Amino acid sequence: MHLLILGLLLWTLIHFFPSVAKCTRGLVINKIGIGPYKGLFAILIITSVVLIVLGWRSIDPIDIYNPQSWGRHVTFFLVLLTFILFVAARRATNIKRVLRHLQLTGLVLWSIGHLFANGDNRSLILFSWLGVWAIIEMILISRREGEWIKPELVSVKNDVITVIGGCVLYAVLLIAHPYLSGIKLI
Repeated sequence: MHLLILGLLLWTLIHFFPSVAKCTRGLVINKIGIGPYKGLFAILIITSVVLIVLGWRSIDPIDIYNPQSWGRHVTFFLVLLTFILFVAARRATNIKRVLRHLQLTGLVLWSIGHLFANGDNRSLILFSWLGVWAIIEMILISRREGEWIKPELVSVKNDVITVIGGCVLYAVLLIAHPYLSGIKLI
C-alpha cells in the first residue's frame, strides 16, 4: 500500500509544481536550464508511475463493494472515450472546441469507469486519487493559463482520424492491460 500511495503522492506533487510553485519552478529552470528541468521532470514522473504499478501489484485486493455486472461495459466505453481524448489532445480537432483539458478529462472518465468495474481497496485508492487529482489539475491549469481561447474549426476528417487513432490505442491497451495491471480484460 505504501508504494502505491508514495507513487501517487510523487505524481501529484510533480504535476502540481508548475502551477503552485511557479516562482520556484522559474528559479530551478534558471539554475539548471530548461532541458535538464524537463529531464528531471520526466524521470520523476516515470519513477512515480513505476511506484504506482509496483504498489498496485503488491497489494492483495480486498473488496469494499461489489460492482454491478453492467459496470464493466460502462468502463469499456469510458476508457474508449479516454483514448479518443488522449489522441485528440495531440491533433487539430473540433473536440478541442468543446473541451479545454482533453487528457485530464479523459483521465477523469478513465477513473470513473474503473470505479464502476472495481470495488477493491487498491482500485478505490488509485482511481479516486487520480480522478480527483485530474479535476484539481484542470482548475490549476485554467487559473494559470487564463481565459480559454477556442481553436478554429477544422475538417471533420481530422475528427474521424482522431477517433480511429483512439480506437487503435484502445485495442493496444486491451492487449497490454494484463502486463500492466495483472488483470485480463478479454
